[in-house]
Amino acid sequence: MPSKAFWGVASHGEFHTIKLGCALQRLFSTFPDGWPGFGLLLLRLGVGVALIFLGVNVLVGTRESNTVGRELIAAAGGAFVLAGLWTPLTGAFLALNELWIALSLYSSPQDGHWIHIFLAVLLAGVAMLGPGAWSIDARLFGRKRLNLSPKIRDKS
Repeated sequence: MPSKAFWGVASHGEFHTIKLGCALQRLFSTFPDGWPGFGLLLLRLGVGVALIFLGVNVLVGTRESNTVGRELIAAAGGAFVLAGLWTPLTGAFLALNELWIALSLYSSPQDGHWIHIFLAVLLAGVAMLGPGAWSIDARLFGRKRLNLSPKIRDKS
């Protein structure tokens, strides 16, 4: 038996089963407002607009690409990131998608591999930091204020 548990996980008995010793946090723990929230908003806006721009350029035909489907997926996901909807999941998925576009054998060098790698890094950062206070995620999953004062009843 181990003497110390690692981050709340311990092995019990000979079967090496795992028992969680601490409560798991939510997908994102805070929704910062003020300057940190504004910084996350700017980060989301920059990444979302860039993804939508790249997807629209492929769709219109001003930029040729062999990865049209993946670019359109990134553009649709860019709208989710822009709005701050399901930000950690969307950001992680789009980061993998951008890496897939950058490292694809079918993408041409004129597509600019580095822009996709840069977007993947930014999307991974957005996925890890969360959406911020000015997002749909904050409205849906953010902290709620509970009023615990007793109700005043009408005297009839």
